[in-house]
Amino acid sequence: MDPYEMVLHRNAGYPQSDVNCERGFESLKRAIGLAPEKILAAPPAKLAEALRPGVMMPALAARRMKEIAARVLDEFGGDLRAVMKRGPVEAKKTLKKFPTIGDSFAEKVLLFAKVAPVAAVPANCVHVLLRLGFGRETKNYTVNYRTAQEAIAAEIPETHEARLRAYLLIKEHGQTLCKSARPKCDECPVSAECEYYKRMCV
Repeated sequence: MDPYEMVLHRNAGYPQSDVNCERGFESLKRAIGLAPEKILAAPPAKLAEALRPGVMMPALAARRMKEIAARVLDEFGGDLRAVMKRGPVEAKKTLKKFPTIGDSFAEKVLLFAKVAPVAAVPANCVHVLLRLGFGRETKNYTVNYRTAQEAIAAEIPETHEARLRAYLLIKEHGQTLCKSARPKCDECPVSAECEYYKRMCV
């Protein structure tokens, strides 16, 4: 996947969800185009209107899109993939300069763009690993994320294919069965191995 388009996609939806981001992204692609030059040339009102299907605050989203486009054009010559070749540390640092991009999404980009086979965890599905006994649950999200990440690093081979598959399986499980609220434990195929199920449901 293209890192630049992933950053656009992330900022095309708010509240951020796969559905909202996809709506905003597809509308942006149709109405304006994705090239940095096209986003920068678009009138702010037209850009905001293009993003409206995915966001609650179109004007803010439009400003962020222009900021993203300007940085990619000015600092990276219109090609964010070039900086990705400098290694995962530099690439992650660069990604975090963009609006709304934190550690978890930056690591997702590194994994999906095949910059490095990092042990990325879906940001809203950290609880899946913790419930299964991978990692240590605390009241601090950052600690929870890191311990879940360490569990993936220890259990999953350090290849793009294996860690991409793990990421997608964790996300699917968290969105369909192991929801943060009201998990469907009775339908879960791994409940016998789940620490949360043993503690809360047995």
